[in-house]
Amino acid sequence: MSDTTVPSVLVPGSARTALLIAGLTLREAARRRVLLALIVLTALLLLLSGWGFSRLGAEADTGSMTSGEVRLVASQLLNLVMFGFSLVAALGTAFLAGPTLAGETESGIALSVLARPVRRSAVLLGKWLGLVGFGVGFVVLAGLTQCLIVLAAADYWPPRPAIALGLLAAQTVVLLTLTLLLATAVSPMASGVVAIGLFGATWVAGVVGGIGAALDNDGLARIAAVSRMVLPTDGLWRGAMNAFQDPSVIVTWGGQDVEAFPFLSIAPLTWGYLVWVVVWLCMVGGLAAAAFARKDL
Repeated sequence: MSDTTVPSVLVPGSARTALLIAGLTLREAARRRVLLALIVLTALLLLLSGWGFSRLGAEADTGSMTSGEVRLVASQLLNLVMFGFSLVAALGTAFLAGPTLAGETESGIALSVLARPVRRSAVLLGKWLGLVGFGVGFVVLAGLTQCLIVLAAADYWPPRPAIALGLLAAQTVVLLTLTLLLATAVSPMASGVVAIGLFGATWVAGVVGGIGAALDNDGLARIAAVSRMVLPTDGLWRGAMNAFQDPSVIVTWGGQDVEAFPFLSIAPLTWGYLVWVVVWLCMVGGLAAAAFARKDL
């Protein structure tokens, strides 16, 4: 940031400061090698899934499967592929968010910016907005492309794609917010590793809880319920799966017992849970702002 452009906009607490930082964060993310890795992984996943769905569509053309059977299988394969996209997005945002904050703190760049009359909360908000724009854009673009591939190859379109992609984007926002909080306390690499580890642990807890629900084991089922409150990524993923899948799949494949299957979801998210996600984001974001304000640069 040059001295000729920054002073006119870096006013304490101003929204313009946050927007400026957000734009700089987006440009910085575009230059990182993580972006290239994301593009390569996404392209590979789209190509592989396109080939797989085209083979599934060929089964209907040859009469080996009915159109209804193809829709059911395509519905479940779409959930599987979308989990791959959610994992790629999680990896990308976690390993972008950590270096964006902790890396600048360690290198001294943050100190040069904050030496001007700029609130730390405005800088943190700007970085959060930039990362949110990057993560949400990736999820929506890649997810929509995947849905179009499935439509062309297997003639299946999810019942509520906007809701599904919105929940996947929210999952990404939750994880990058957690990573920013971690980045105020630990190194850039450690913050990304811990965030991804918690993401995976929550998903496993959700699978275990689903098995517990199918077996009427309240103890196991409670594991999923608690983990989805502590870190809402798996809860949002379950809601996204429900919006991607064909509604008839629950009736066709066994009702309540399908909760034991990790790529099926029996019910949409409640408004109460969505409100909790917003509250969670506010709490964790507030903790990140408080920790960054007290951090010794």
